[in-house]
Amino acid sequence: MERLNEFSRLINKVYYNLFVELDKKKKITFNFTKEKRWDLLNQIIKIKKIENYLEIGCDNNHLFEKINVSNKIGVDPREGGNVRKTSDEFFKYNKKKFELIFIDGLHEYDQVNRDIENSLNCIENDGLILLHDCLPSTLRSQAVPRYSYYWNGDVWKSIVKFRHHENLNIKTIKIDEGISVIKKCKNQNILNLNIKDYKNLKFEDFYNNYKDYMNLINYSDFIKSI
Repeated sequence: MERLNEFSRLINKVYYNLFVELDKKKKITFNFTKEKRWDLLNQIIKIKKIENYLEIGCDNNHLFEKINVSNKIGVDPREGGNVRKTSDEFFKYNKKKFELIFIDGLHEYDQVNRDIENSLNCIENDGLILLHDCLPSTLRSQAVPRYSYYWNGDVWKSIVKFRHHENLNIKTIKIDEGISVIKKCKNQNILNLNIKDYKNLKFEDFYNNYKDYMNLINYSDFIKSI
């Protein structure tokens, strides 16, 4: 997780509430199930017999060390994994294909977009791309610039953007802060919003529309659908 000092936190909070969106203290209760991201990933690996796994953002190996797969690459510029690079640097020279990719790097819209686009270029045809922290419960937990210690970032905006693609099917599982799953196939529930720049979406938009925006599914139903 990105570091945050007290001075930066206060400056970012003032900026966000003055110039981006005022915090109205609204909160969404998602009632996440007990399953964690490693439970989900290892179930996918077992069912689909995954052999090649890529993780973007390893944060001291909280997830990476729990993944049971023969060939795995973990990319992080600071700690964890086995490749010490930014995701942009890694993807620039990567020639490998993966059956499963988990994105948990910098949780900011522009970077998340690049990580998704780059992952789509190196995912196998029947592979899955997963993203963590897609269901923020409060404005402060998704604010960019960040001012909350407990932080998801605005990953959700990238999900809204890519759900407009005809050939990407995306669902969001209600576990572990929200995990979205992208598969390259016909979009079965395409979004059609008249939005010029998804980066300008507000938490108020998410609060009022998250069920439609994120295409929610529970853990057991997703596992059955694999």
